[in-house]
Amino acid sequence: MTDLKAVARAAREFAEDRDWEQFHTPKNLTMALAGEAGELAAELQWLTDAEAWAATTTTGAAQDRFAAEMANVLIYLLRLSDITGIDLLAAAQTKLATNAERYPVELSRGTAAKYTDLN
Repeated sequence: MTDLKAVARAAREFAEDRDWEQFHTPKNLTMALAGEAGELAAELQWLTDAEAWAATTTTGAAQDRFAAEMANVLIYLLRLSDITGIDLLAAAQTKLATNAERYPVELSRGTAAKYTDLN
């Protein structure tokens, strides 16, 4: 599967086959997503930046664990998008356009300042 709709459909079918739709409410999926994001973060907790780069970009067990946690985050996000009817790609495009306005290149290049603090 190479597109988000196919992955979302597969996740929906996985849930349907197990009669899990009853548990896949916006609240429950949001909480599960937050938990998985925490597990993703835990893979890098206490590592230096160099160690985190190595763990996530070098083939091996650490990268495999990181990829699995990333997949969990994606799957829950796609399930949430599916049940709420929110077009995730359209929402992302809208958010990128908003961020482009908030963070003009000439003011934001090379700084991590929040848009409200850019001069």
